[in-house]
Amino acid sequence: MKNILVTGGCGFIGSNFIRYLLSESDFNGRVINVDRLTYAGNPENLAGIDTNKDRYVFVKADICDRIAMSEVFDSFQIDTICHFAAESHVDRSIAEPDAFINTNINGTFNLLELARQDMHRLELFHHVSTDEVYGSLGRDGYFTETTAYDPSSPYSASKAASDHLAMAYSRTYGMPITLSNCSNNYGPYHFPEKLIPLMILNALEEKPLPVYGNGQNVRDWLFVRDHCRAVWLIMQKGRRGETYNVGGRCEMTNLSVVELICDIMDEIVPTAAGSRRNLITFVKDRPGHDLRYAIDCGKIEKELGWLPEESFETGIRKTIHWYLEHRDWVTRIKTGAYLEWIESHYQM
Repeated sequence: MKNILVTGGCGFIGSNFIRYLLSESDFNGRVINVDRLTYAGNPENLAGIDTNKDRYVFVKADICDRIAMSEVFDSFQIDTICHFAAESHVDRSIAEPDAFINTNINGTFNLLELARQDMHRLELFHHVSTDEVYGSLGRDGYFTETTAYDPSSPYSASKAASDHLAMAYSRTYGMPITLSNCSNNYGPYHFPEKLIPLMILNALEEKPLPVYGNGQNVRDWLFVRDHCRAVWLIMQKGRRGETYNVGGRCEMTNLSVVELICDIMDEIVPTAAGSRRNLITFVKDRPGHDLRYAIDCGKIEKELGWLPEESFETGIRKTIHWYLEHRDWVTRIKTGAYLEWIESHYQM
């Protein structure tokens, strides 16, 4: 693996992965980051990384643009793809599903076709997906790699389709493909519309903390660096044609997550108003809101020796401290100033 194309590398998980690859892993090749720079793609997420072009190159492009992506594959002699780029917010997919179908399905198809055309130099196509493709669990049981797909939202349906495309290309064309389905990520550079950063920032400003329904929906939380470690391990040692589930073994109700954030924020940034738990406000539930996600990650643990390093308690503390220490980044996101900077530099 000499020239790794990372799609969506200015997004939350993609930028953390590039940082991990260039700063902590044993990779000594070049990363080519392609990102369309939508609202959730921010070049500032990669501020301070090595800009030596022997190690890192950024290209503003849309994975749905076959011509532009063909030029990237040819110009940089791409031999490996790590595909993060996706529309990923469930609420947005319910309101405006078109972009999810286009990016997540058609964009993935474009990348697979271009990789297939360059099979002579293709080392690996790694497709990053979500546990939401499996649908909803009851109070018991876990998602495994053989769990039938049962998506509940336009977002998860579009990701399920892209998963099936990737595996079909592996079986039909013999392409070297791996796939990972992860649980909910959290950590630095997470866009503020998501649950954990939204709660941290609202708690900081002592604003209402909106929780869907009764707050009893359960998610398995995965610290983003642990996810990056898992992805790189799969890319290096995972069996081609296989799927690996990646979870944090941190099942919590949404209400418990918000309550813990309140308690830690009260400890770090005390308020005269009393416990921030009083800010919790229950709001109308989201349509098709899955009850519970929980991943059995025994396969990656047994085959590749991966284990999460962070508990939710340690990971959420690191995350809260990061947001408190990067308030300028938060302000630029919340005011939209980062979009103005992107437009002036990249001619959106």
